[in-house]
Amino acid sequence: MKKAGILMGSDSDLPALEPLFKRLKEFGIPYEAHVMSAHRTPARACEFASNARKNGFGVVIAAAGKAAHLAGVVAAHTTLPVIGIPVKNSLDGLDALLSTVQMPAGIPVATVAIDGADNAGILAAQILSLADASIAEKLEKFKVDMTEQVMAKDKKLQEKLQSI
Repeated sequence: MKKAGILMGSDSDLPALEPLFKRLKEFGIPYEAHVMSAHRTPARACEFASNARKNGFGVVIAAAGKAAHLAGVVAAHTTLPVIGIPVKNSLDGLDALLSTVQMPAGIPVATVAIDGADNAGILAAQILSLADASIAEKLEKFKVDMTEQVMAKDKKLQEKLQSI
């Protein structure tokens, strides 16, 4: 099974990534997480990205705030899918969102919402499920469970509306 590589620009990004770690565990996806900076440790980030495929990764998730260049630097040095998580720590995260999503042609980064770590985990699972049937099965169950939860909430709403 391919693993997910998770890079955060700073250890202060860790709280925003907790939903990602939980989601990957839920889907049974192994991962490695590291602190690497596009600005302070650019050679290390480039080396990680350049060797990610041969080191058993199937997707790389890069989380950063402010200038948020980490996902773009990683994407420039790998052919693996890269998912960017803009982290809210200044300007309500808008600076990180724009830095992550505005990649030049040829350097795509799939970008989730500001602090969208949960969706990054689901997207990583969807990518890895293309080559792993066990992850695909877990995703199917996840979607069914989600549907049932919404239907139960609608049922409660309808019951409440009847009593108004």
